[in-house]
Amino acid sequence: MLPEFHSHASAPLSHQLVQRLGLDPRLEAGRIDVERVADIAVVASAHSDGYAATAHLLGLLAALPAPTAAGESFWSDLWRSSGSLYLLPSNIKACVLSSLAGEGTGLAGQILSAVDEMTPSQRVAAGEVIGQALAESDHLPDLKTQVIGELWLRDLELTAWRVLHADHKSADPAERKAFFDAWTGV
Repeated sequence: MLPEFHSHASAPLSHQLVQRLGLDPRLEAGRIDVERVADIAVVASAHSDGYAATAHLLGLLAALPAPTAAGESFWSDLWRSSGSLYLLPSNIKACVLSSLAGEGTGLAGQILSAVDEMTPSQRVAAGEVIGQALAESDHLPDLKTQVIGELWLRDLELTAWRVLHADHKSADPAERKAFFDAWTGV
């Protein structure tokens, strides 16, 4: 019988396998039986939405100019247009590195803070800067840079929300039952 498991995406999958299944991290694959493989699949699928959202968040950032000397003008333009220091590479580097290891909540929170503090005019200006960079790198000259940038910002914001939402799913059986009861009572 497969165990019931609800995601807490903030803990890396390897940690979850040790905690939930008691697997020794040095265990050789050849010594894992079918039941253990099924258990691993359950834990991995419980984490999949959080990991997928984190990967998408990183993919969106990877579409921007790299934070190197060549991309320096983009990042300074983005800072000036958005009014947010939260998005500067030096301020998100640790969060990006944590996200690469599967922990995306810090980056997601920082991104949502940056977007939240933008005024409507700053958001438009930031969208223009982002759209220009994306239009140049993706060779999309037929699309308006403002449209590209606004879509990118919306996707970034929504994806950051998905990362945080995946991390806060309840593992409490009583809360899950209350949810089920509420929906079956409609």
